[in-house]
Amino acid sequence: MINFTLDQLYTWIGLFLWPMCRIAAFVGSAPVLGESTVPVMVKIGISVILTVAISPFIGPFETIPPDSWAAMIMMAKQIVIGMAMGFTMRIVFAAVNMAGELIGLQMGLSFASFFDPASGGNTSVMSRLLNALAMLIFIAGNGHLILISGLARSFEIVPISDATLQLNGIGLLIEWSTQIFIAGMLIAIPMIVSLLTINLAMGILNRTAQQLSVFAVGFPITLTFSMMLLMVVLPYLNQFLEVFFFNGFEQMGRIMNGF
Repeated sequence: MINFTLDQLYTWIGLFLWPMCRIAAFVGSAPVLGESTVPVMVKIGISVILTVAISPFIGPFETIPPDSWAAMIMMAKQIVIGMAMGFTMRIVFAAVNMAGELIGLQMGLSFASFFDPASGGNTSVMSRLLNALAMLIFIAGNGHLILISGLARSFEIVPISDATLQLNGIGLLIEWSTQIFIAGMLIAIPMIVSLLTINLAMGILNRTAQQLSVFAVGFPITLTFSMMLLMVVLPYLNQFLEVFFFNGFEQMGRIMNGF
């Protein structure tokens, strides 16, 4: 007859419950894995599989009854850690979306928007295009595997314990969020400067040849030059995003050390 105590039962439950909270929060907030287009059952399945794969390698921790206030606090801490890791890389893709919005506005395609189920609002065509390219580059560079490796590493940096989380991790995440505007502008600046030059040229042409209606020919010319510029700029997007992704992975480690 097999006998076990209540403390042993709590240990077995906690061995999967606490890592599951962190992993599920990470999967729900991380890019690619946490997209709204991914079914909820798929996210749950990925979380369970990762929990089963990672939990045997997690060191021992204190036994906490699942029906206690300490369990609620532990669950909240694991969710905060997982979401902080996911949002760190989500900021990278938010910067790409910001660049797409700026480029689309300068191209005159700001009105060409449609509903995006991933963000829950209207996004421009250029934003969707750059976001799709960024995801393809991310997957091609095994970024999703590096994310999972960083998730497993986080249990060594921030082990499961009743210790209080430090606020430095949240501060580093807020500081990293400034990259949405900085990196977004860096991606969009070549297109913005080039299209601004074209618009200035069209303005000078309108003053010198007033019989030429700039409003009639300006948009086709701007759109044509924009497509040509995209053909020149997009091949270099890969190099910039690879560095940006690498910085995001490094920042994820800093945030974990901040906790």
